[in-house]
Amino acid sequence: MVNGKVIAFIGLGHMGGPMAASLVRAGHRVLGYDVVTRSLDAAAAAGVTPAASAAACAAEADVVVTMLPSGRHVLALYREEGLLDAARPGTLFIDCSTIDVADARLAHEAATAAGHRALDAPVSGGVVGAEAATLTFMAGGSPDEFTSAEPLLAAMGRKSVHCGGPGAGQAAKICNNMILGISMIAVSEAFVLGESLGLTHQALYDVASTASGQCWALTVNCPVPGPVPTSPANRDYRPGFAAPLMAKDLGLAANAVRSAGVRAELGLRAAELYQAFASGDGADQDFSGIVESIRQRSADGPARREREGAGS
Repeated sequence: MVNGKVIAFIGLGHMGGPMAASLVRAGHRVLGYDVVTRSLDAAAAAGVTPAASAAACAAEADVVVTMLPSGRHVLALYREEGLLDAARPGTLFIDCSTIDVADARLAHEAATAAGHRALDAPVSGGVVGAEAATLTFMAGGSPDEFTSAEPLLAAMGRKSVHCGGPGAGQAAKICNNMILGISMIAVSEAFVLGESLGLTHQALYDVASTASGQCWALTVNCPVPGPVPTSPANRDYRPGFAAPLMAKDLGLAANAVRSAGVRAELGLRAAELYQAFASGDGADQDFSGIVESIRQRSADGPARREREGAGS
């Protein structure tokens, strides 16, 4: 166990705050920092000790956990903002952000060059999983680093998987979310098609949820109200997993697809659809709200064809 050690947690937003609170509940001393005062105050109320800066956190810590918006933020914190220099030699750096695979490898190289240990460990499970400590961690780094981190990951989540060397955790995360993004679009298109053919939502759900169309996007995060009472569709698509986050993850997947030369045509198209949705009506919606975009574009199609036909 890591009990008795000091944990620095940097990035205390919607995900990081609950994760840090889970570490406190597990009996660890957690020092926290966030540039947003409100987030820092909320973490303090959960037992996290606020620090004046990220470097001040790292200076006292045995383990540093980061949960930041992008690879740019991680690399700047590591390199330019003195986080690696402030930490004692041999500190374990665990980055739980979802970032580009290349950035994850650069962060790992920077940490090891500074005399530290590093693990990329992005998460799946969203805010609900962070609050309930039921996240899944996908880890990249050496087996020894993963073993050292496992007690901490277990305090914040239900499952952790060692996926391989540096960057492998990020690779697993973007592959998983590419599957999720594509499947949510497929499920949404099926419901809109079912509507046009006279099927009720419940009838389609009752068939697909027990047949070959069964998937998480259908049975847990169903994009239409009714069949799954706990899905965001029943609360006006208030986010569990926000559409802009899905757009971000699919953008990372698209970058990897292009750099690897993979013919992932559905993945690339899903990235385009979610980018458009997140930039418009979906900016503050759950990613399952894309069903509304599909429904609207489906309704616009016949009307546009009628207008064009009338003008010919």
